Amino acid sequence: MSVKIETTVNGVRSQVKEWKKQGLSVGFVPTMGYLHEGHGSLIKAAKAGNDKVVVSIFVNPMQFGPTEDLASYPRDLKKDSALCESLGADLIFHPEPSEMYHDNFSSYVDMTGLTEELCGLSRAGHFRGVCTVVNKLFNIVQPDRAYFGQKDAQQLAVIKHMVEDLNMNLEIIGCPIIREEDGLAKSSRNTYLSAEERKAALVLSRSINLGRKMVEDGETNTAVIIKAMTELINEEPMARIDYVKAVDGLTISQIDKVQKPMLVAIAVYIGTTRLIDNFIWD
Repeated sequence: MSVKIETTVNGVRSQVKEWKKQGLSVGFVPTMGYLHEGHGSLIKAAKAGNDKVVVSIFVNPMQFGPTEDLASYPRDLKKDSALCESLGADLIFHPEPSEMYHDNFSSYVDMTGLTEELCGLSRAGHFRGVCTVVNKLFNIVQPDRAYFGQKDAQQLAVIKHMVEDLNMNLEIIGCPIIREEDGLAKSSRNTYLSAEERKAALVLSRSINLGRKMVEDGETNTAVIIKAMTELINEEPMARIDYVKAVDGLTISQIDKVQKPMLVAIAVYIGTTRLIDNFIWD
């Protein structure tokens, strides 16, 4: 049976209502589409833990800044549908922006603290857009569990915090980063890279591996770790650092000493493409 594609809020609600009436659990994977094996691992996890799986495919305009890649963000619904179907997803929610944000839309979900570091510093308004759309999607789909990748570790922490703060009745599950064979973290934005840039991008995972090894070998001073990772990235002429930071894994505030949980996160431009990677120490 081919996976059903629903474009309206009411359509999704009535289908989920039907499932809930039958006592079935619902797992949810929110995405912006152009799905890869990283998304695939989330769908598999949702399938394993729930009776039914909903995948949303929505390039959310609210989380893109005015100079960011909203217009050029890759889209391929046909390929995405085939992947969802092959992994056993039951429903794709693929709304138009006008379905999610009507003309008079003026309500937003904002967060202080966790959103003020890392990506929040260089992408003004980004997390307001993320929190607002995820809140809306949770209200529409009403899932029992939702699945997010650890590649977007700050986003995962922000969403867990929002769910706790707002007493949302669902479980948030983080899933490990999926990498290419050569170590590059899977990302829809990898398609922007030229062959030369693709090779240069390996500096991200190399620096992550270096930082993790330093922690494993007993280094406790985060400044020493960050300096070594920064120097390694700077050896790559095509790389331009946005940030390399060690933060508390829960509060996303910068830390001086290695602790658990700790997130070491990087954002690096390779040419004009901004890529992120991280490791979690817990």
